Amino acid sequence: KTVVTGFPFYDRKDESNISPELEKFLDDGEPPIVFTLGSTAIFVADDFYNESIAATRLLNRRAVLLIGDARNMPKEPLPAGIVAFDYAPYGQILPRAAAVVHQGGVGTTGQTMRAGVPALIIPFNHDQPDNAFRIARLGVGRTISRMKYTAANAAREIDIMLTDKSYAEKAAAVGRQMQSEDGARTAVDEIENFIKAKFI
Repeated sequence: KTVVTGFPFYDRKDESNISPELEKFLDDGEPPIVFTLGSTAIFVADDFYNESIAATRLLNRRAVLLIGDARNMPKEPLPAGIVAFDYAPYGQILPRAAAVVHQGGVGTTGQTMRAGVPALIIPFNHDQPDNAFRIARLGVGRTISRMKYTAANAAREIDIMLTDKSYAEKAAAVGRQMQSEDGARTAVDEIENFIKAKFI
């Protein structure tokens, strides 16, 4: 028997709330674009954050950079309307974003889908190319290769997602469906049912 349980959504327990500085930024203007590389691609970020800053300026939008740690902090001062933080709980920040640009890891992908916002995925490795393909097929996001991630290309792809309302509509519909999921609880229930049926 196979059971699809849904996502076991995860936010770090040691930092359960977004910082007051980030809260103020989110409250002070239009929903930003969130740029993140999840928990592993941050170690091979290369020019991702610099190109993301330039793309944000081309779009004349606000942005939040989730950089992992100080190694990925851009050397130049951040322009007005762009802020950087090591970490913020996805469950709290992503629903307040206009779009999310990320690496396509399964955790980040699941959290973005649950937030109901469109995504631009730049897959790095592992399961990420397949996740990116599926997001594009669902119509809730777009994807470009890591080698083509430049400010101009990113700005073009983000602009398409923000201009074509079908991306936001489909993402919102998927988000509503996923918000009812509790993958961890469903998995526990199914395991307990199996044990009871098999051994009790």
